[in-house]
Amino acid sequence: QVQLVESGGGLVQAGGSLRLSCAASGRTFTMGWFRQAPGKEREFVAAIPRSGSGGSPYYTDSVKGRFTVSRDNAKNTVYLQMNSLKYEDTAVYYCAADPNYRGFYTPRYRYEYAYWGQGTQVSVSS
Repeated sequence: QVQLVESGGGLVQAGGSLRLSCAASGRTFTMGWFRQAPGKEREFVAAIPRSGSGGSPYYTDSVKGRFTVSRDNAKNTVYLQMNSLKYEDTAVYYCAADPNYRGFYTPRYRYEYAYWGQGTQVSVSS
């Protein structure tokens, strides 16, 4: 069982930046971020496989060019740098981890992730 602990959420004005962190208690392959806005389904944001596993970082279209996902394998930690934040980025952000090796494929669906963090609130004021 892998425990995930997120940090870094908060309130920021539109156009501002935030950096989320997620520390895993054990080794994983892909680590990703999802978000859920009030009244909406949880959606994929970004994911990054473990370096050397074959896959590449993958982003949902709405955050490309604004968000950057990275990880420190030695610390079992994944980061989400969020720049040029928009009001519509407001949501609870969840860290997720996939313990399975998937070659060149980067998982992007909820069912592909076995472990989840408790979520951290990101609020963007317009």
